[in-house]
Amino acid sequence: MPLSFDAALGIHPKTLQLRTQRAEVLAHNIANADTPGYKAKDIDFAAFLESHQTDTTDMKRTHATHQRALFDEFARSDIRYRIPSHPSLDVNTVDTHEEKSAYVENALRFQASFRFLNGKFTGLITALKGE
Repeated sequence: MPLSFDAALGIHPKTLQLRTQRAEVLAHNIANADTPGYKAKDIDFAAFLESHQTDTTDMKRTHATHQRALFDEFARSDIRYRIPSHPSLDVNTVDTHEEKSAYVENALRFQASFRFLNGKFTGLITALKGE
């Protein structure tokens, strides 16, 4: 019976990639906190998971660029502008406290997903060794 990493690992590799992209978006927001007219952005993680939950065993990679293009399209389409919590005179919608809080939360969730994925690999290695 062939081993399917997609089936064994589930959505966790996609989750790690999206968490990385969200960290980049949040870092851009923090870096542009003093830029007049800058609109804060964020990735709607829940919407991504809800709209892209598929059975990965049914997906076939028929061309070398299919999987990469799939990720790029999903990640870019889920970037949304943040609704500001308070108005500013320079029309900048970045709230540094909110952005830093979101960045730390995203980092913690990334670590949790990474540990879970690491546990999956450890289990697969143990199974392959027959221990």
